[in-house]
Amino acid sequence: MRRDEEALQSSVAKDLINQILQTKPGGTTVVEEYEESGTLRIPQRKTKEKYALGIVTLFPALKDPLSRKGYEHYYDSQSGSGFLAWRLKTIQRKTKPEQERKLSQISDELDEERCKELISFMNHTNDREIILQKMETFSYRQRLIHNPDESHTILSVFQRLLDTKGLINLLFGPDTSSKLLQKWHTFCKEKVIGEAESLTTTPVLQSLLKSARNQYNKESSADHQGWDSDMASYLLLPHILPPQPSKKKTKKINAAHAMDHLVVFHKSCRSLEEHLESQEGQRQPFLLASGTLKQAISTYYIVIDKMLIPCQGATSLAAFDELIKAHFVFGSYGIDVDGTKESPKVKELRAKFLNNV
Repeated sequence: MRRDEEALQSSVAKDLINQILQTKPGGTTVVEEYEESGTLRIPQRKTKEKYALGIVTLFPALKDPLSRKGYEHYYDSQSGSGFLAWRLKTIQRKTKPEQERKLSQISDELDEERCKELISFMNHTNDREIILQKMETFSYRQRLIHNPDESHTILSVFQRLLDTKGLINLLFGPDTSSKLLQKWHTFCKEKVIGEAESLTTTPVLQSLLKSARNQYNKESSADHQGWDSDMASYLLLPHILPPQPSKKKTKKINAAHAMDHLVVFHKSCRSLEEHLESQEGQRQPFLLASGTLKQAISTYYIVIDKMLIPCQGATSLAAFDELIKAHFVFGSYGIDVDGTKESPKVKELRAKFLNNV
């Protein structure tokens, strides 16, 4: 019985493809080529680029405004990746040899000895204004971050990061520091929620969406243990973004588990030290939200190697903004804005958010 069903499905699928090829321009050429050679040629690079360009030209809302050509998520000739390449099974999976990051020497940067003097001075003063002024040690911090033997020492060298709020924000220019805060409510949040609503529902996803939409009524809000609207919206991202390919020796985590790598709730009546000691295997930066309830957080911290960095912002939006910046400041994942290789799925998602889709 099952074989009969499979044969019927195969026949229907065959007729569907045959009908498409017979009615579309160039379709008969494909059929003739297969009948003559018994195979099909793989389209050349320029042909794939032409198709990719045609797609974003015909459907402008699918164009990625942040990429150079706008269609790299369909086909990127430099890497051989993209949806078209995947479909044709021509993805180039050879990883490029890692290149050591070379930091350019800028004439106005402070030399190493001067940096060490400033660091020592900062570690022995409690004057916030002086600390902010003396954080002009970018090149030295970068050398620490990108040196595998010394990167773990950055918090012991720059001790003021642990007790002076705002230092992480200070390391970003005024033009970029507040971009997320400005765009989240007016632009990003609604798109994230809309994208999440199109996913297959789960109890966790449903709860996050209700929190993000503020759909808990007065009767149920007393028993509601979820996050506030902004935090819930952020926690939708692990559900939306494609999972990272896991290595053989690492266990793949689901979206619900990934949320715990972003933010952890701490009951304010408990000891912070005891809470940190109970967190095992969590070395990368994450948010520790301390309060009486998830919807009533009094203080946010960024936790790195079981050390607390106080967040300057008092809201979940501001705290999450600082967490994202911390990944860049501490080089947690080797993030480089210009050199990061994004998957076509991430580029497609960005195109959806940045275009009026």
